[in-house]
Amino acid sequence: MTETAPGHEPGGRGPLRFDELTVSLLVTGSRPNDARLQDAHLAHLASLHEQGVLLAAGPLSDPAGELRGLSLLNVPPDEALRLKEADEAVRAGVFSVRVMPWRIPSGALSFSPTFFPRSIRDVTGE
Repeated sequence: MTETAPGHEPGGRGPLRFDELTVSLLVTGSRPNDARLQDAHLAHLASLHEQGVLLAAGPLSDPAGELRGLSLLNVPPDEALRLKEADEAVRAGVFSVRVMPWRIPSGALSFSPTFFPRSIRDVTGE
């Protein structure tokens, strides 16, 4: 989604345009993760990417251990929350989800379809 706000366009003319994305943070939940739930989590992310709503996702290295992952989605926050809460690992309590809108100058980022692993085996190659 792109929005126009007062500011600058290249050359200093016209309003600045913004792209609106949603940042989703995975937070450590009360239940330990296991291989089955991790595979389900990865498959869910891959499906969202294939649908075109998940632009990027990956684990975070949070020294406090609270934040586990970050995703960027090109849907409004309420839709992103609904999609992320459909993740089996979230439903099982391994993770909880926080979402927030993020506005950046239009064209500042671009994304291409890529391979998102559907399992731990896809990640490790074993």
